[in-house]
Amino acid sequence: MGQNTLLAQSIADRIVSMITVEKRFVAGDKLPNENIFSQELNVSRNTLREAIRILNTYGILEIKRGKGTYVTAAALHGGQQGQLDPLSYAKIDTKDLFEMRLILEPEAAYLAALRGNDVEIAHIVALGQAVEKLIARHEDRTKTEYEFHSAIAQATHNKFMNKMIPLIYEAIFKGVALSEVYDKAVEETLADHRMIIDFMTQRNAEGARNAMRIHILHAINSLKLN
Repeated sequence: MGQNTLLAQSIADRIVSMITVEKRFVAGDKLPNENIFSQELNVSRNTLREAIRILNTYGILEIKRGKGTYVTAAALHGGQQGQLDPLSYAKIDTKDLFEMRLILEPEAAYLAALRGNDVEIAHIVALGQAVEKLIARHEDRTKTEYEFHSAIAQATHNKFMNKMIPLIYEAIFKGVALSEVYDKAVEETLADHRMIIDFMTQRNAEGARNAMRIHILHAINSLKLN
């Protein structure tokens, strides 16, 4: 699966969450203007169109030529595939995604602690603190948590690691969706992020690696993915 396809799938997941979890859209609602919606989701218009095509295939959205894209009645009852219960839907492929995170991200944290410059480390710390504030205010942290983990990947200065960022985004999106059901996951995220930040600030690469591994193992356990 290519990088663009992964990103489009993650955006499709995000739209599903807006319908089934956040209740932002109901049956018959028209999605926002393409330019506005793509900016909100921080993706290109082409990626948004691909995500909409995916959801159209599943009967979740209906594309009306010349009029726009609308949420179908079937979206609120599981779509054509009957897989849109928020909990079961979020778990689709999530275990595999978190296993990939377990392989990649501890090493990313290790390299970031060694190679990241002072500005990059400070950015990671600021994003970690921003996630903590969003959790305290019970606000959506998906984008900021993605930026936190993305900043760690970028601080490795490894070009291949940066290509894995869309995979990390999809895993985080689904993990946040599930953590809304499992309170323990939120509590552990707070403690784990602080631990990762502490080791990053100390430039303790081995500590950062272990802290990231613990963070992902906590998520796998508390989200009941094992």
